[in-house]
Amino acid sequence: MCAGVSFSPVGYQDETRAAYDGVVELYASLFANRLETQPFSRNMISTFAELVRETGNLRAADVGCGPGHLTAMLHDLGLDAFGLDLSPVMVDHARRAHPALRFDEARMEALPAEDGSLGGMLAHYSMIHTPPGELPALIAEQVRVLAPGGLLLVSFFATDGSAPVRFDHKVTPAYSWPVDRFAELLAGAGLVPFARLVHDPASERGFLDAHLLARRPRDCHAGSRRPSAAENRRGVT
Repeated sequence: MCAGVSFSPVGYQDETRAAYDGVVELYASLFANRLETQPFSRNMISTFAELVRETGNLRAADVGCGPGHLTAMLHDLGLDAFGLDLSPVMVDHARRAHPALRFDEARMEALPAEDGSLGGMLAHYSMIHTPPGELPALIAEQVRVLAPGGLLLVSFFATDGSAPVRFDHKVTPAYSWPVDRFAELLAGAGLVPFARLVHDPASERGFLDAHLLARRPRDCHAGSRRPSAAENRRGVT
């Protein structure tokens, strides 16, 4: 998908913004360790950063960055990373915690980036509150800003069922997804999913944790491609 898409604001985002505005300090205290207790997430993000570096385009967005801990991690991994979040209170916290980095308030359906300008996009559990019917539009917007060859790493709660499941997240209602269904959404937006990691839950919610890596094809059309050198080293196909 090579063209930009126009969107209109949706009500669930206002509820999500207000909910996260109210839990910033608690949320930041829980995740200040940059995934020291979550080795699967940490290693998938490290792999993502290595693959983005290989593209030569180091500019990467942490979408739904929260208090900025993963934006800082991406920076430490060699990327020109900046954070975007719906919550202005989260953005203020991130700016104070990481004054050398850029953080901006933004909606995921209208990202403040030019078409094809980013080498990477991290969406770490940041689309879990999006109703299923709205999710394709958000993914299309992420594809818009990715450069050909750019990478998306999306993490989410997974279910073994055949359909998304709405559940009562501690902050605001959220959804878990069958991994194959989510991969189909990425493919339908023009991305090529090429690696996944699904593991037992890191929290008491009971859902599986899932991480999907996808690439925007260099010819702007989904299709077959050769694995990169980093992927070959890991046996990723």
